[in-house]
Order: sequence, then C-alpha cells, then structure tokens
Amino acid sequence: MGSENNSGTVSLTVEVKGHRAHYLKAGGGPPVVLVHGGASDSRDWLNTTPALADRFSVYAPDLIGFGRSSRRADGYYLSDFSDFILEFIERLGLKEPALVGHSLGGRVCLGVALRHPEKVSRLVLVDAAGLGRVSRFGTVFFGAFWRLRKLLRRPQPYPQFLARDGEDNDWLCVDKLPGLKTPTLLVWKRHDPYLPVSIARRAEKLIPGARLAVVPGYGHAPQVQNPAAFNRLLLDFLVDGRP
Repeated sequence: MGSENNSGTVSLTVEVKGHRAHYLKAGGGPPVVLVHGGASDSRDWLNTTPALADRFSVYAPDLIGFGRSSRRADGYYLSDFSDFILEFIERLGLKEPALVGHSLGGRVCLGVALRHPEKVSRLVLVDAAGLGRVSRFGTVFFGAFWRLRKLLRRPQPYPQFLARDGEDNDWLCVDKLPGLKTPTLLVWKRHDPYLPVSIARRAEKLIPGARLAVVPGYGHAPQVQNPAAFNRLLLDFLVDGRP
C-alpha cells in the first residue's frame, strides 16, 4: 500500500536485500531513477519528480539507512549502496532506466553504470562525489558533520571515508571514467563549496561523449536551489540526449 500527495507522487515500499526500501513513484513511461545525496533522502527530488512525470516513470528511493528505508547497526560500504540500487531496479522490473544521482548518489549511480552498463540507458551526475578530491572546506564540513552525528547518538550511514581527504581508493574512480560506456550528462553548480566545478570539467574530458552543464550560483544541490533550470537540462538530456 502507498500514500499519494497532491502532485500525484505515491509513497511506496519494497523489500530490497532483506531491508524495507521506501521510494517515491510518479508518472508513466520509460523509467528514471533519482538517487539522493548523503545526509538527505528522496525528498530532495520533490521539485524534480513532477517535472518528469508527464514523460517518464519516476522512482526516487531512500537509500538503505536513509529517510524511511530501514537501517542496520553495523554501517555501510559504498558497494552496499550500489548493490541496493541494482536490486531495487531488478525488484521493480525496470528495464534500462536512466540513473540520476546527486553527490553521494552520483557516485553510487556511477558505480552501477561502470559495473553494469547494459542496465543503464543514460547517466546524470549532479555535483557528484567520487570524481575528485573534496575541497578543504568540504573536508572540514563532512568531518564536523560526522562527529556531530556521533555526539548526538544519531548514526548516519554516510560513509566515513567522506570525512577524510577524498582519496579513498574505492571512492575515487577517475581512472575508470574513460571506460564509461553510458551517455552521460554532468550538472554542476558554478560555485560548489564541497566539490569544485574543476572536477566536473576534468570528468567531461575523460568520459567519452560526456557533456557538462554549469548552473549559476553558489551551492551543492541545483535540483533544490535551481529547480526550473535543472529540470530543463534534465528533460532535454533524457528526451533527446542534448544538455
């Protein structure tokens, strides 16, 4: 059973890898999966889901341990999130969905596309982690965030390596980008305080056929801060491949 809000978005659950996975669903048509960033959940896409719903079946899951999905006590590795998305796709019977990932979710979607390019039709990386080092400000922020969560006894499944210097071998995947086979759009804020746009410019050169769209202003979440501009970019790419 699920509940529906005024935008036609339905709140549903499905069992994934033995865990209850909550997700938002809207629309009808080719599937698009929206994957949120760390310290967030599927609500980050509430401005995006209605914009896509006329043309696409839109799915926005809460990653395992986030939002209304169930969590476990022993923490998570990056591969747990990628495995979660893969099984989520399989459980719902989605055929070659487009994957759209923000921040941590971008790294998760990139991992899925690198491991199983045959299962992904298009890839959109939104201020995505894993393409380069976190800025000094970002390192301080993530470290403080992690310590605060522990102090408040509110464990968050945000991978601990994000509180380090961003050089975790499993986390960074710059050397794998030339082998990415999925049509890719990068969307980045011009002044991202955590992941500078220079990371995206380098990734655009390394990923075959990739395009970069830079959204004006300061911030890390264009889908929240610039929803109209972001939705136009996303629709153009998903519909006909142009950013």
